[in-house]
Amino acid sequence: MTIGVIAGGGPFPLRVAEAAAAQGPVFVACIREFCDPAAFAHLPHMVERAGAGGSILDRFRREGVTRIALCGAARRPSLSGLWPDAWTARAVARLGTAFLRGDDALLRGLVRILEEEGFDVVAPQSLIQGAMAPSGLLVGPEPDATAREDIARGVAVLHALAAQDVGQAVVVQQGLVLGIEAIEGTDALLARAATLRREGPGGVLVKLPKRGQEMRVDAPAIGPRTVEGARVAGLRGIAVGAGGTIIADRAEALRAAEQAQIFITGIEE
Repeated sequence: MTIGVIAGGGPFPLRVAEAAAAQGPVFVACIREFCDPAAFAHLPHMVERAGAGGSILDRFRREGVTRIALCGAARRPSLSGLWPDAWTARAVARLGTAFLRGDDALLRGLVRILEEEGFDVVAPQSLIQGAMAPSGLLVGPEPDATAREDIARGVAVLHALAAQDVGQAVVVQQGLVLGIEAIEGTDALLARAATLRREGPGGVLVKLPKRGQEMRVDAPAIGPRTVEGARVAGLRGIAVGAGGTIIADRAEALRAAEQAQIFITGIEE
């Protein structure tokens, strides 16, 4: 019952792999374009490019992998830059128009293909106790009326966009939408919002799973980098979906938020 971890960027894949290793055999596929293989030197692993899906799955089978967890930051490659092997080329063909649509459509298609290949796809957060944000204020000052209104505005915007499979996050300040996450990711959204900051009370980052989102492979996440981006952008707080958002490196993220006097709160939609 070996767990195969397909690791992208950031610290979260290592946490997932180590949590899996504490439960049984694990084998990690480090995706060269995003992952730091040195972090996995103490675990059985391979290093492969994103377009070599056939090579990864063949190795997984040789290692006895039956369950797969996909995790970590990654940029969607263009088809021309993917350089797919034969298996990946067939997978892209099977995905059809989903390859050209939003992330959720693409990842749902990928899960279906992996299941057809005989693997069970598991949510990485299911391997780590306490990975998901609970409900209520986790750290920082209690949101005031303006912050609560910004949170409500952000939730409404994200719900309106959900059907279009666009992003998981929005920055709102004093009722104004400073930015909506698209393909660039949350870090870039925060960097852009920093240039649009207005005078007065700082804004709020709201990050939620889309309604009906495939949570096994694309659960929204925040971490210490998110907190730092929020600080630089002059935000007062971060609101995330309770039970639906991963807090990567939770202790460090909460400590950074406390030092910056930024609230993090889990909200019920």
